Amino acid sequence: MVAALELYLDVDATRRVRTLWRALEDEGIPTLASLLNEKHRPHVSLAAARQLAPDKVVDALAGLPVGRGLTLDMDFVGQFVGRVLWLGVTPTAPLLEHHRQVHERLDAAGVEVWDLYRPGRWVPHCTISMRVPNPQMAPAIRRCLEVLPLRATVVGASVTDHANDIAEPLPA
Repeated sequence: MVAALELYLDVDATRRVRTLWRALEDEGIPTLASLLNEKHRPHVSLAAARQLAPDKVVDALAGLPVGRGLTLDMDFVGQFVGRVLWLGVTPTAPLLEHHRQVHERLDAAGVEVWDLYRPGRWVPHCTISMRVPNPQMAPAIRRCLEVLPLRATVVGASVTDHANDIAEPLPA
């Protein structure tokens, strides 16, 4: 299972990602839209782990407006090993500094996260699919390129673990 600290996108960017999800689903390519009973919403994860205690994360980040007002520019498509397809977020100085601040607070509170999400290793991205069938990867990438560039403003954040019905919004 995966728990994450997710940043949520403004209405227009969310609509555009959901439209992409629907187009891919219509072509037989599974996306986050159909994963875990449609609990996912378009997001960028700042941290992830097997488990995250929502109260501990919320306490660690108290007073920090997590992600609020950040601008995310998605300008490229990428894939991780395991058939994971995503829209790449340009790693701007404000985004990387915010990410560092979040992780400093999580570390100080003893919140453990996966190394791949730590500063210096994190690849900012908006996941589109966790399991693109190999023969459909090229068409899926082409479809993703049709929505780029995509600019989003972060409008909220939450600690989530959809498999365990956890969605704890962070205070504004």
